[in-house]
Amino acid sequence: MADRVIRPSMKLIKAGYVLAVIVIIAAVAAYAEYADPEKYPRWLPAIAVIALMVPIRRHIRRQAVKATISGDKLRYDLGLLGKTTRNIQLSKVQDVRVDQSLAQRMLGVGNISIETSGEASRLMLHNIDSPHAVADEIIAASQEHGKAQQSGGRP
Repeated sequence: MADRVIRPSMKLIKAGYVLAVIVIIAAVAAYAEYADPEKYPRWLPAIAVIALMVPIRRHIRRQAVKATISGDKLRYDLGLLGKTTRNIQLSKVQDVRVDQSLAQRMLGVGNISIETSGEASRLMLHNIDSPHAVADEIIAASQEHGKAQQSGGRP
């Protein structure tokens, strides 16, 4: 089975970029209106920078989160420069829950909560595309590896 990489959705980030472009176009139109340097609002260029900062920040945060289903484990990586990695044996997965707000349902994304046996027992993945399919995939992999463990490693 090939490794399955799970990352947060780009849908909200793309919407943020579109909104930022609309704000920048409006700022350019306002600049054209106030072409006279004496009437030019000094804060207008800051709007473009601020409008782009929000989606760029979310994009960077998205890149910092990755979950990978590989073999008999789920590996959760968090961070860009400094990384924290959490490895979960799929046979230890007890419950996979999908939570969706109304906006998330409309966009086809959701939050996945993975409950495991052990000390740090809950793992949250936010804004995942097709969350029910991903949850079903995690459960299926968990059951597959749980059966393999029960039969002594034989598939």
